[in-house]
Amino acid sequence: MLMIGGGGPDVAWQGDARPMAFHIYVPDVDAAYQRARHAGAESLQAPADQEWGERTANVKDPAGNFWYIATFQGENYFSEGAPTVQPFLQPLRAEPVIDFLKTAFGAQELGRAVSADGVILHTTLKIGSSAMELIDAIGIYQPMPGMFYLAVENADAAYGRAIDAGAESVSPPADQSYGDRTGAVKDVAGNTWYVASRIQK
Repeated sequence: MLMIGGGGPDVAWQGDARPMAFHIYVPDVDAAYQRARHAGAESLQAPADQEWGERTANVKDPAGNFWYIATFQGENYFSEGAPTVQPFLQPLRAEPVIDFLKTAFGAQELGRAVSADGVILHTTLKIGSSAMELIDAIGIYQPMPGMFYLAVENADAAYGRAIDAGAESVSPPADQSYGDRTGAVKDVAGNTWYVASRIQK
């Protein structure tokens, strides 16, 4: 699930854009890449077969988001167990972010590829029913700090764990008019995490 918001000519809210990177599985990467280009996306990488068993292409949409498009070359077009869309973080150093997510939110690392000199080439983390991918920033794929809304059992407890794990407070937990109790923190890489639990009526 993606949540999208922002300002505009007829919208009172004004703020800094926070484009992010996403990995998306599609049945036909070449067709999706062409549709994205026709819709105004800039090419970052034309479709190509990869040694890990996927055909991939990368684009930058008109709002600045990066989309890493992939078709798994197997029985299904997606990698086994992977969601169709997942956020993709590329901080300068992924290790501190991984450690934070494990400590604060109980993230589980599902596998890691590392270069001979210790650069994290890819890892996947599972947080509850969701997944995200991380790499160390490289080449044109530089940090894109994002915003996340994380449903938790207890927002106060999750907020406290995040602060103890080194996060900076953005807003302490408070009841919201839309029925959630939320708090927000910023991690070491500049990602903002809203932790939310439903208010019991």
